[in-house]
Amino acid sequence: MVETKEWLKFDTMALFPTTPLERPLRIAFLGTPEFAAVCLEGLMSSSHEVVGVVTAPDRPAGRGHRLQASEVKIAAEKHGLPILQPTNLKSPEFLADFNLWDADVSIVVAFRMLPEVVWDAPPYGTINLHASLLPNLRGAAPIHRAIMAGLTETGVTTFSLQHTIDTGDILLQRSSPIEPLEDTGALHDRLSILGQSLIVQTLNDLVAGELRGLPQNLHSNADSVLEAPKLFKPDCRIDWNQSCRVILDHIRGLHPYPKAWTPSPFGDLKILEASQYKSLLNNELSGTALAFENNLYVAVTDGWIQIEKLVPPGKRPMAGSEWINGLASQDLGVWNVTGMDRKEG
Repeated sequence: MVETKEWLKFDTMALFPTTPLERPLRIAFLGTPEFAAVCLEGLMSSSHEVVGVVTAPDRPAGRGHRLQASEVKIAAEKHGLPILQPTNLKSPEFLADFNLWDADVSIVVAFRMLPEVVWDAPPYGTINLHASLLPNLRGAAPIHRAIMAGLTETGVTTFSLQHTIDTGDILLQRSSPIEPLEDTGALHDRLSILGQSLIVQTLNDLVAGELRGLPQNLHSNADSVLEAPKLFKPDCRIDWNQSCRVILDHIRGLHPYPKAWTPSPFGDLKILEASQYKSLLNNELSGTALAFENNLYVAVTDGWIQIEKLVPPGKRPMAGSEWINGLASQDLGVWNVTGMDRKEG
């Protein structure tokens, strides 16, 4: 039983206490990737008790297609936690096992959509961590999209889970600047640590009877909200009819995964690193690529971009100059990566 007489009701149907509890919380944790595993480690070091973990089933990976456990499963096994890996979140067997944990609250970090029978099961419902300052960047790729959009600030948010994805009442937020040259890999690592701390603080506020939610429509002008949908290959293609800044943000936002790419006469090139180059005359159409002084450059609307590092088809990552050297015996010429119309140089 919960040691309180006064309650505050939220849209999720969860009841948060408005007076302090006299005990730590029992937590069910749901997550899969490294970002979630970092948050699980934070909970294991807190005053609260993780009573079980739900994560994705092991999946084939690598050339040998050997089954590979998720990062969350690896962390859970290290701590000897009970683990469930359901393929069907509505199955009676999973629901029975999940309810046996008798959790006070569920914490979700980077997991798939939950049916209401799962997220509404604990007395305090389910709290989700999202890697953006909601309502901005709702969706599956908030870290990538923040950099791709050229934002200078992002953060993490805990919110009460409800029916529509990423729309529940905001509980706590912490902001963080995005550094000018930071890529998605570096920002991911920083936000995972920030999120780890925010989850623990959210649970501490719940225990203290101080956790309150605020509807997302009170946080921001809806017209200014960016979305962060899942990334597909067409989203990762570089549009050379953009400015240097927009294209460099696009490349940084997709590094180290899934990687920006562009077509070429030699197959699709994945572009890992690039920089603005100002020494060439800007008299070529956007998307015109050429080799100059043993480096690869592409014309854009306001200058040139030097390709510092790339991945050719079927090859390892290499410097742009190394790739040019490897093609020295061929007629590189000049080509346009927008229209793919090859011209002789």
